[in-house]
Amino acid sequence: MNVKSLKVFCDVAGRRSFSLGAAASGVTQSCASQIIRGLEDSLGVRLIDRSRRPLALTPEGKVYYDGCRKLVQNYFALEEEVHSLHQEFEGRVRVASIYSIGMVYGKDLVAEFQHRYPRATVHIEYQHPDRVYQLVSENQVDLGLVSYPQSSRLIGVTAWRSEAMVLVCAPRHELARRRRSLPLRELNGLSIVGFARELRMRRCLDHDLAARGVSLDVVMEFDNVDTIKRAVAVNTGVSLLPEPTVRHEVREGTLVRVDVEGLNLSRPLGILSRRGSELSRTAQAFVRLATVDLAQESLGVGGRAAKSRTPRTRKLAGGRS
Repeated sequence: MNVKSLKVFCDVAGRRSFSLGAAASGVTQSCASQIIRGLEDSLGVRLIDRSRRPLALTPEGKVYYDGCRKLVQNYFALEEEVHSLHQEFEGRVRVASIYSIGMVYGKDLVAEFQHRYPRATVHIEYQHPDRVYQLVSENQVDLGLVSYPQSSRLIGVTAWRSEAMVLVCAPRHELARRRRSLPLRELNGLSIVGFARELRMRRCLDHDLAARGVSLDVVMEFDNVDTIKRAVAVNTGVSLLPEPTVRHEVREGTLVRVDVEGLNLSRPLGILSRRGSELSRTAQAFVRLATVDLAQESLGVGGRAAKSRTPRTRKLAGGRS
């Protein structure tokens, strides 16, 4: 039994999949299966119920998983700390991000980080907001990037940045020809493409607009910014979206930004981390870069980050909002 074997078990158990867990540990599926069989034989109990799909942990497996996660995380943090005493920052930072944040900031943020710390790597996977929280709480990733961040007993939040919300429409929409700002009250009569009701972003927007006397007439709703932009571009309706996510489309003329008097809405972004788990020095450097060192820079609009070499990122599951 060794730490790498425990890591394989944690990766398989956390992802409820031999294939995904093996890939995360950099071993074959057959090798992962043999390692876990060895652990079970050594303990004299079954850790995984292989008859269920997705696979499930036995009661013994759940206890073992909770303990192993802490052991594995502490070991690799200790290993990195020892290496860092005489070397540059190295190691891997695992990040889960909602789609819209990853697409706007991810590439340039990773490029700048690896420009500063060439021995380090960052792996970003795009996920639904709920899945980001789950991955952070289960220690399957070091950090999570979400909008409207919410702390809990298991998750802490580091404030990151705030994005202005803007109204956009298709070039052939009647508002595209408007020369003056739109009064806020006139949003009530517009057909709007909005976010899905189950998303925290939608609930917060509804609350903020209601406080301004506005009730949205949502004709279509989706769970990600990209699909909303496509719906708006074909003139299905207008939408309220974070300004950085539509900057390219407005510049290219596929969407038109409409000024709204008294709108003053913003989308807060935050970085999630698990309470009670100490971040590695490399992960701490990533947070510091995002929240302090680049606080005055606009990622994606020139600058050294935009000119850096292509980063070694890994895009996994399809993301949301």
